[in-house]
Formats: sequence, structure tokens, C-alpha cells
Amino acid sequence: QGANLFFQLIARRYEKVPTVFTSNKPFSQWNKVFADVTIVSAILDRVLHHCTVVNIKGESYRLKERKEYMKQKQHIVNTLFEQGQA
Repeated sequence: QGANLFFQLIARRYEKVPTVFTSNKPFSQWNKVFADVTIVSAILDRVLHHCTVVNIKGESYRLKERKEYMKQKQHIVNTLFEQGQA
């Protein structure tokens, strides 16, 4: 039912207002997200008509920030541990 509701949303917005999507799934995998291949095809038909696809590759900013935070946290723990041994 989710795919059908999403299709209805896309169909109502189609050629009327801009819509921006962000996804970590390529279009080729949308049939795994939405079980109904026919609806996925109809959604993509409308979404990709008149669209500009911007494919961004690389590490997520959130993941990058989290890794940096964990490095700093580990550095603090290591520093405290080293001071405790002195």
C-alpha cells in the first residue's frame, strides 16, 4: 500500500511542482524497496521525466562527523589512561 500512496503523491505533483528526492538506493533497486514492479515503473516514469539526477558519491557527512568524534573521544581516553600511568 505504501507504493500506491507514494505513486498517488507523485502523480498529483507531476508537472505541477518541483520535487526533490534523496536516496541511498539507485533507481535500479527501487523495485526492492517497493514490492509492486508496475507501480515502481510508473513512479520512475514520472520522476525521471524532465528531471536532473545528481549522483553524489562519497562518505556521508554524518558518518564522517561521527568518525571524527569517535577519534577525538578515543584520543581523550588514551590521554587520560597515559596520565594515570605516570
